[in-house]
Amino acid sequence: MAVYRFRIIFEDQEDTVREIEILGKQTFEDFHRTIQQAIGFDSSKDASFFMSDDYWRKGQEITSRILVDDDDDDDDYRRPSKKMKAKRLSDAKIADHIDDPHQKIVYVFDPAVKWTLLIELFKILSDDPKANYPRTVKSVGMAPRQYKQVVAPPVDEDEDVEDEEDKLASEKLFVAEEGYDDDAADGAEEEKLDGGEEEAPVDSEESEESEDGEEASEDFDMADSDDY
Repeated sequence: MAVYRFRIIFEDQEDTVREIEILGKQTFEDFHRTIQQAIGFDSSKDASFFMSDDYWRKGQEITSRILVDDDDDDDDYRRPSKKMKAKRLSDAKIADHIDDPHQKIVYVFDPAVKWTLLIELFKILSDDPKANYPRTVKSVGMAPRQYKQVVAPPVDEDEDVEDEEDKLASEKLFVAEEGYDDDAADGAEEEKLDGGEEEAPVDSEESEESEDGEEASEDFDMADSDDY
């Protein structure tokens, strides 16, 4: 049984290389899962292999997408340029799609992000009865992260301390002002209840004149009594 060794690189990161060996009787679904393991991605997104020519022009598609029978729509824009019907990964065997000893394949993973890897067949070997296929036989360079991490901007600790101190000071001032108003209001209410209506102030000069008048009246009464 023939074994196909493929070299795989990222389209925009050529220094990251993986080499995978796979049996001709195995499927593109097996190939897809092995690539995902080799680059450290998860295989939860859709993926497609496009059989290509020497210029990496996409031909027949072999995909994980659910396919719809649209034979009557010959002008469907979703079809490859060669108008060949797409196939499912699990239905397509490797050997059935190798037309060139240096066959090129474009692998597109996760349509929303469009991770693109370029695959080239560069060796055909005899199988090793002791080996488990498919397998990764060479790994060079670190693959990019599948999911980008969003890092929050750093926060100055001094600013946090100042903000906290300002907040506490504002709260204390607010409480103090509220307490002052409450005490003044309570004092005014108690004074009103205890004293009732305020008495009108008495002029000191009028008070003295009144006292002098009373003394003169007493002297007059005493004089009258002596005359009798």
